[in-house]
Amino acid sequence: MTAIKHALQRDIFTPNDERLLSIVNVCKAGKKKKNCFLCATVTTERPVQVKVVKVKKSDKGDFYKRQIAWALRDLAVVDAKDAIKENPEFDLHFEKIYKWVASSTAEKNAFISCIWKLNQRYLRKKIDFVNVSSQLLEELPKVTEESVPSGENQSVTGGDEEAVDEYQELNAREEQDIEIMMEGCEYAISNAEAFAEKLSRELQVLDGANIQSIMASEKQVNILMKLLDEALKEVDQIELKLSSYEEMLQSVKEQMDQISESNHLIHLSNTNNVKLLSEIEFLVNHMDLAKGHIKALQEGDLASSRGIEACTNAADALLQCMNVALRPGHDMLLAVKQQQQRFSDLREHFARRLASHLNNVFVQQGHDQSSTLAQHSIELTLPNHHPFHRDLLRYAKLMEWLKSTDYGKYEGLTKNYMDYLSRLYEREIKDFFEVAKIKMTGTTKESKKFGLHGSSGKLTGSTSSLNKLSVQSSGNRRSQSSSLLDMGNMSASDLDVADRTKFDKIFEQVLSELEPLCLAEQDFISKFFKLQQHQSIPGTMTETEDLDGGTLTRLHNSGASLPVSSEKDMIRQMMIKIFRCIEPELNNLIALGDKIDSFNSLYMLVKMSHHVWTAQNVDPASFLSTTLGNVLVTVKRNFDKCISNQIRQMEEVKISKKSKVGILPFVAEFEEFAGLAESIFKNAERRGDLDKAYTKLIRGVFVNVEKVANESQKTPRDVVMMENFHHIFATLSRLKISCLEAEKKEAKQKYTDHLQSYVIYSLGQPLEKLNHFFEGVEARVAQGIREEEVSYQLAFNKQELRKVIKEYPGKEVKKGLDNLYKKVDKHLCEEENLLQVVWHSMQDEFIRQYKHFEGLIARCYPGSGVTMEFTIQDILDYCSSIAQSH
Repeated sequence: MTAIKHALQRDIFTPNDERLLSIVNVCKAGKKKKNCFLCATVTTERPVQVKVVKVKKSDKGDFYKRQIAWALRDLAVVDAKDAIKENPEFDLHFEKIYKWVASSTAEKNAFISCIWKLNQRYLRKKIDFVNVSSQLLEELPKVTEESVPSGENQSVTGGDEEAVDEYQELNAREEQDIEIMMEGCEYAISNAEAFAEKLSRELQVLDGANIQSIMASEKQVNILMKLLDEALKEVDQIELKLSSYEEMLQSVKEQMDQISESNHLIHLSNTNNVKLLSEIEFLVNHMDLAKGHIKALQEGDLASSRGIEACTNAADALLQCMNVALRPGHDMLLAVKQQQQRFSDLREHFARRLASHLNNVFVQQGHDQSSTLAQHSIELTLPNHHPFHRDLLRYAKLMEWLKSTDYGKYEGLTKNYMDYLSRLYEREIKDFFEVAKIKMTGTTKESKKFGLHGSSGKLTGSTSSLNKLSVQSSGNRRSQSSSLLDMGNMSASDLDVADRTKFDKIFEQVLSELEPLCLAEQDFISKFFKLQQHQSIPGTMTETEDLDGGTLTRLHNSGASLPVSSEKDMIRQMMIKIFRCIEPELNNLIALGDKIDSFNSLYMLVKMSHHVWTAQNVDPASFLSTTLGNVLVTVKRNFDKCISNQIRQMEEVKISKKSKVGILPFVAEFEEFAGLAESIFKNAERRGDLDKAYTKLIRGVFVNVEKVANESQKTPRDVVMMENFHHIFATLSRLKISCLEAEKKEAKQKYTDHLQSYVIYSLGQPLEKLNHFFEGVEARVAQGIREEEVSYQLAFNKQELRKVIKEYPGKEVKKGLDNLYKKVDKHLCEEENLLQVVWHSMQDEFIRQYKHFEGLIARCYPGSGVTMEFTIQDILDYCSSIAQSH
C-alpha cells in the first residue's frame, strides 16, 4: 500500500499541488468488484481545500487516473455501518449516497479517522459520523508548527500524520563516518555483535565525557537555562500572537465564505432576471397584436380591396398570436389568459362580420345575375360568372382563415353559397335549355307539339311515354310504297340533312356552354373554399353498362348528404348541389332529340363521348366527368334502342303481293344509316359502338332479306336476293367500312350465287325440250352406259335427237330469247339497273350450254352429222339485237 501511495502522490497529486494524507482500497457495494482508491487530499496553497478523490486504474495500462473528486464540505454523513463489529462496508453521503466496501476494516478505520481529523481541523465538525467507534474520533492534542521539523513532508498541523517518513536515506557525511568507523574495526562485518558492543562502550565513554563537561561548566549551564527561560517566554508570546492571528484569519475566512455565498446568490439572481426578461420578451413579441390590426378586425371595410387586404393581414397576425407555442407554465399566467380571451373575442367578432358580409355578397350576386337572364335567354349562351368569381376570390385568404379558426361558420357559408347559387344556376340553366329546345323544334308551337310547355322547358311525360310516342309516330308514317322507308322517324322524307346538322350544332353548343361553366365553378370552389381537387375519389357506383368494349360506370349524383371523407369529395358534393338540374335537363333534351329523330342519337353519342373523354382527361372524378358519364349512359341506351328498333322493324316489314319487290326499304335505310353514321363518326373516340351496331344491323339485314325473298310471290326469290345483296355490296364497297369486310365478301358471294341461279333457271325455259333430252342423255351416262352407246337407246337415238333439234330453228330461238328478255325486265327493278348485267350473264350461260350440247352430240353421236339449227354467232346476234330493240 505504501508503494501505491507514493506512486499516486508522484503521478496524480504532486502535479496538482496536493498532498495525499490517507488512502483506502474499495469497490462499490453490490456490483462486480472493480477496485478503485478513495484518497483524502489537501492543497499545498492557501486557502486549503480538502477533497475526497476517486482514483481508478486505467484499462489501457498500469497507470492510475483521477476519475472524480468531491469537496469535503459537501460530505454530510459518514456511515461506518457498525461501531462494534468489524465491517468493511461504509457509506459517504455527498449529493447522493455512495456505498463502498473496503479491502480491510483497518484501511476503512484509518480512512474514516483521517476524515474526522480533517473535519476537526478545517470544517469545525460539520460532518456527522454515524456508527463509528469513539476510539477513532478521539481528538489529538494540538502542536505548533514549530514542533514539526522544517523541510520534512509533514501532513496536517497538530499530528495529523507522522512527521517523518518511515525510511530516510543517509547523507554523504553520515556514509563517510560509518565507512571510517568500519575501517577501524576489521571484524565489523564478520562479527556484528562484537562491533556493536564496541560501539556501545565507546558511546558510554562519550556520554560520560559529555556529562563531565557539562557539569564542569555549571555557570554556563545556568546562563543557558536563563536564556532558555527567556526563550520560552518569547515562545509563549509568539504563540499568543499566532493564536490571535489565527482567530483573525478564521474571521476573514468566514467573511470570505459569506462574500462567496453572496456572490453566488447575486449570480443566481442575475441569471433568473435574464431568463425572466427572455420569457417576457417572448410573450410580448408573440402575443402582442398591433392596434392597427385590432382596428381592422373590429371596423375594417370588407367591401374595398384595401380594406380586405388590411383585414387579411390582421387575421393572419391574430392567427399567429393564437397559435403561438407557449412554453411550460405560460398558460398559468393571468396576463396570458386575459390576452388569449381577448384574441378569442376578436376572432369571434371578426368571424361574424366576415360571414355576414359574404352572405350579403351571395344574395346580391343572385339579384344582379337575374337581371341578365333576359338578355341571355334570347341567345343560346349561359351568363358569365367570371366577374362574380373574381370579386369573391379577394376573400379567399379570409375564407382559409375562417376554415382554420371557426369551421362552424365556414360550413354555414358553404351551405348558404350552395343554396343561393343552386337557385341562380337552376333559373339560368332551365332558361338556357328552353331556348335550346325551341331552336331544335323551330318555333314555340312546334315545341308544344313535341311536348314542351311553359318556361321550364321540361318534357311532358316520362322517357317511356316518349319512346311510346316515337314508335306510334313511326308506325303512322309507314307507307306501302317502296320509295318510303319502314323505319318511321329515321326517314329522310321526315327530316332532311339540314335539320340534323342544325340539331348537331345546337347540341354541341349546349355542351360547349355547360362545360366551361362547370369547370369555372369547380375551379372557383376549390380556390375560394380552399379545397384540394387533385386526388382521385371514386363516386358511388350504382350500375355499369358495356360501352365500346369497356365498362362505363354510372355514378350516383343525388343531392343527398354523403359522408365527406375528403376535400375532393366535398367539392363533388357542392357541385352536385349547385348543378343538380343539369343532368335532368340534359336527359330531357336528349329525349326530345330522340323523339324528333332517332338518328339524332348518333350525333349525341359522338358529341357526348368526346366531351366525356375531354372531361376525364382533366379530372376523371370531377362533377362534370361524372355527370356527362351518366348522361352518356342514357345516350348509349337510346342509340342501342334505335338499333334494336331498326332490327325489329326489319322483322315486321310487309311486301306487296301485286308489285315486284325491288330494293327492300330496310336495305335502303341501312345505306342511309351507314352513310350518315360514317360522316358523324369520322375521327370519333368511340368507334367501337358503331362497329357493334353495324354488326347487329347487317346480320338483321341479311336474315330479313332472305326471309322476304322466301315469302315473295310476285318476284322470284333469286331476283330479290340478287338485287338486294348487290345493293348491299355496292354500299359497303363505297363506304369502305373496315369492320364489315367479311359481310361485304359474303354479300358479293350471295349476289353472284343468286345471279347464277337465276340465269340458269331462266335459260331452261327457251330450249325446254332440248334441255330435257340432254338431261336424259347425261342421266344414262351417269347410270354407266358408255357415251358412244347412248345413241342405241330407243328414247335417245339419232332420229329423236334430230326431231328435237328441228323444233328449235334460229327463228324460234330468237323468239324464245326475246320473251326471256321481256320476262327478266319485268322481274328486275329499275333503281338497281341490273338488266344488262343479267342479260349478259344469260348470253354467256346460253353459249356455255350450246357448247355443252355440241360436246355431248360429238361424244354420244359420233359421225352422225347432226348439228344445231343455229350457231354461236347467231346467238350473239340474237342477244345484241334484242337488247338494242328494248
